[in-house]
Amino acid sequence: MTMHTIENDTGAHHLRIARAIRYLSDNYLEQPTLEDAAASAAMSSFHFQRVFTRYVGISPKAFVGALTLDHAKAELRNGVSVLDASLEAGLSGPSRLHDLSLKIEAMTPGQYGKGGAGVAIDYGFHASPFGAALVMATDKGLCGLAFGDEGEDETIFADMKSRWPKAQYCRNESRTSPMAKRIFEHGGELPLHLLGTPWQTKVWQALLAIPSGKFATYGGIAAKIGDANASRAVGAAVGRNPISWLIPCHRVLAANGALHGYHWGLSRKRAMLAVEAARAA
Repeated sequence: MTMHTIENDTGAHHLRIARAIRYLSDNYLEQPTLEDAAASAAMSSFHFQRVFTRYVGISPKAFVGALTLDHAKAELRNGVSVLDASLEAGLSGPSRLHDLSLKIEAMTPGQYGKGGAGVAIDYGFHASPFGAALVMATDKGLCGLAFGDEGEDETIFADMKSRWPKAQYCRNESRTSPMAKRIFEHGGELPLHLLGTPWQTKVWQALLAIPSGKFATYGGIAAKIGDANASRAVGAAVGRNPISWLIPCHRVLAANGALHGYHWGLSRKRAMLAVEAARAA
């Protein structure tokens, strides 16, 4: 009797997990939540998480991540151009990033050499599709856009502040909030103030030339800016990109086409690529 009950339970679990796998496979582009997946299996979220992991070998979240990454890789292999489309930001409206008009001005080498002395930077933290977003601005425009997870505000800020240690910082969400809305919701004109060395600025401007849905390699960027042997130096400059997402360093791949490291986490880079690829689909 006990064995029969166990077998019946096992069979029921297999059926429910099979339904969940079909649901996730059909809907992974929408990044379904644990609750959505559990509902498809008619189970509680807690029980579903345990049973799914037991039978599939990975968590529901990891399963969706694998599907998403495979989709992104397929897009890369096929060279499919990503259609300009809105990104549902989960805020008050759709993202219209492609409607941004970027005006670029660079810090003088002298200012950078002095660690940003004499530069005033306002900053604030805002919700975004990619986690907590640190938005930073001088009187000339957006100078920093960084990402992290919940509870990492101090770590993100310390990382960005170390780039211009002698600048004056003032937390001012009322100043940075309109910029965040422009980036993740409404679009519009947005000036960029690039605070870096002349070499870094040159690399970042090359990144800005990579269209949505296209990809570049470190070597390709090096050749484009006139030094085909400078792949390592390009990689260092890409890693110091202060305006992530807008300056699309997430579109830079290794020479073999593989995803490479990302300053704000490889999983976030995968998410950015997956979002662009998913919107094309």
